[in-house]
Amino acid sequence: MNEPAHTPGPITSQLGRNAPPYLEGLNEEQAEAVLTTDGPLLVLAGAGTGKTRVLTTRIAHILATRKARGGQILAVTFTNKAAREMKERVGGLVGGAVEGMPWLGTFHSIGARILRRNAEAVDLKSDFTILDVDDQIRLIKQLLAFENVDEKRWPARQFAIMMDGWKNRGLLPKDLDEGDAGFFANGKARKIYADYQARLKQLNAADFGDLLLEGIRLFRENPDILADYHDRFRYILVDEYQDSNTAQYAWLRLLAQAKGDQQPNICVVGDDDQSIYGWRGAEVDNILRFEKDFPGAKVIKLERNYRSTSNILSAASHLIAHNEDRLGKTLQTDVGEEGEKLSLVSVWDSEEEARHIGEDIEQLQRKGHALNDIAILVRASFQMREFEERFITLGLNYRVIGGPRFYERREIRDALAYLRLVNQPADDLAFERIVNVPKRGLGDATIKIIHEVARAQSIPMMQATRMLVDTEELKPKQRSTLSGLMDQFDDWAARLRTVPFHELAEQVLDESGYTAMWQNDKSADAPGRLENLKELIRSMEEFETLGGFLEHVSLVMERDTGEADDAVSIMTLHSAKGLEFDTVFLPGWEEGLFPHQRALDESGRAGLEEERRLAYVGITRAKKRAKLSLAQNRRIHGLWQTAIPSRFLDELPPEAVEVTDTGSSYGGYNYGGRQQTASRFDNADPFDALYETPGWKRARAQQTRRKDPGPLTIDGELVARSVDDGSGSGFRVGDTAVHLKFGTGRVASVEGNKLTIDFEGVGRKKVIESFVRRG
Repeated sequence: MNEPAHTPGPITSQLGRNAPPYLEGLNEEQAEAVLTTDGPLLVLAGAGTGKTRVLTTRIAHILATRKARGGQILAVTFTNKAAREMKERVGGLVGGAVEGMPWLGTFHSIGARILRRNAEAVDLKSDFTILDVDDQIRLIKQLLAFENVDEKRWPARQFAIMMDGWKNRGLLPKDLDEGDAGFFANGKARKIYADYQARLKQLNAADFGDLLLEGIRLFRENPDILADYHDRFRYILVDEYQDSNTAQYAWLRLLAQAKGDQQPNICVVGDDDQSIYGWRGAEVDNILRFEKDFPGAKVIKLERNYRSTSNILSAASHLIAHNEDRLGKTLQTDVGEEGEKLSLVSVWDSEEEARHIGEDIEQLQRKGHALNDIAILVRASFQMREFEERFITLGLNYRVIGGPRFYERREIRDALAYLRLVNQPADDLAFERIVNVPKRGLGDATIKIIHEVARAQSIPMMQATRMLVDTEELKPKQRSTLSGLMDQFDDWAARLRTVPFHELAEQVLDESGYTAMWQNDKSADAPGRLENLKELIRSMEEFETLGGFLEHVSLVMERDTGEADDAVSIMTLHSAKGLEFDTVFLPGWEEGLFPHQRALDESGRAGLEEERRLAYVGITRAKKRAKLSLAQNRRIHGLWQTAIPSRFLDELPPEAVEVTDTGSSYGGYNYGGRQQTASRFDNADPFDALYETPGWKRARAQQTRRKDPGPLTIDGELVARSVDDGSGSGFRVGDTAVHLKFGTGRVASVEGNKLTIDFEGVGRKKVIESFVRRG
């Protein structure tokens, strides 16, 4: 983000000619945030106001003025990408690479570092394994089986999600209330959770949630260790504070406790208006109560936006002002131009929406607009399909941001399991994953025997295997196979001391037969899997040790999407936070989709406010133009639904929005549990614009029939009427009806505009009358 130099104010004017270069170009509020180094500070940074620059310049200032050394600064962010960018920027500001900041990283990477230094205090060893979700589920399945819990009725994945929620809230098994403990497996949740934690200790392992949960326990039970970190960290800085969950908050509060009368030097940077991750545990209250947690804290608001035009900011500010739970700020542009108004277009259906946006993008491309500077931000991932299909038809390059991550692919998980066992032979979950991959003729009965011996002896499964190959419990063939596998792991572990581990990794995959397994696989995706394994080997070369690489894999949760080709980015609104584009398309602004009905049903007003923050984030991703759209009809989960405009549209300022092609079919609908007055979007003539797509031509040709209370017919097909208009049904019991999806059937009953039909081949279905025609 390029920020223009700003006219010096009361603070920056005092810097004089000898001011360090890293302070040049800061505006008044930014400079104040950088130079205020004593006591608690909340930097309330609006979208595009230079938040990252303030944070990195503040670190550079602390280092340059020698208020603290790099090892005395705790700088926490949420993603590895943000941590790398922060370190690079600080290095650029202070004139060199920043190597002396071991405590700059994500919550979980720093949590892991602290736990490894103090592992014995939480019943672990310093080389503990960090489990991923797949390994968690394997372990939970074992515990459910031991408790005779039906895994089909009480899925292990469901329990893993529940447990992650408890850990995000900082809850140990003893802290669960009866509601939490009684919900799963007829009241066995607390015991399964406790057994899970105990089993982790036996495995010398921790899951992702434990990296903070065990850190909280470490600090609470060991005041001397906590005091050591109080002395160590002279400054604490936290990025994206509005995204912190309860466990992260508790962990930070322990590290930022006041020392007597001395307030901690903690600076948190965030934006309550961009708190959009409540569904994964983020608590917007953490930033809202900062001043209560740290009495006398200073609050600095960054409101000068260097990204967007005034029309975009006006629309976003007007929208977010409808939220009640916020600290309050108003963005002002420093771009220096009013810019284009937000455009709002109404289309007949989602297919036409994709067609319209595709045509818009092609027009922009013809004018020289780079596709990399265009994004389509959807509320739900199912919206992406039609854009993908349309862009393929047009030959328009696109990329989908999100989806399966590299380290979550099957072949990568298998390869990592081999390497984890070479590094940590007590890793039972890795052992179970690869002991018969590739196939070695080891059935479930053999694995069960190994598991029983390991449990009875309280030893790792690999050690139990070594015992079994010397006894008669297993058949000779299985004993020979397992003996050979143990010899291989002994050989690999010995080579690890003399061979670079990325070379050893390739040898492990070759000698184990894993590479050959995919080479012999004739499926269409086998070549791609082999390429992924090659990429895995290449990715190891920048790491010094196998242990360091495996920890990196456990902590990295981001996917590299930096494709070289010029392409439109398609992603969900949640994935777009922190990004910016010249042009942003925002489709699907309809009630039930945006705001999403599930958010309203589950969280009420809090859910609505988070949805509004999501809309605010979407609009503020745009630098030059934001293009909103809605469809009158949309297929959701295979069913056509008639849509009505999102309530958020009437919360935008009319003077900043240009409305085109809006239909008149929306007036009079009620939504949100309250009677709506006429919307300003009802007043425009829906067919004034020269939008000449086939679907729009058909709709325009039927304009004169809109006053007919009966169902609208276009080219002989009924268009959905989703509410009973009181005119009665045109069908009677016994009539033959044809449905586009279910085929031909006979009407069994009529209820208003809903028909129950016995279809040939698929049975009885209840459908809306407007979706069928007479047979």
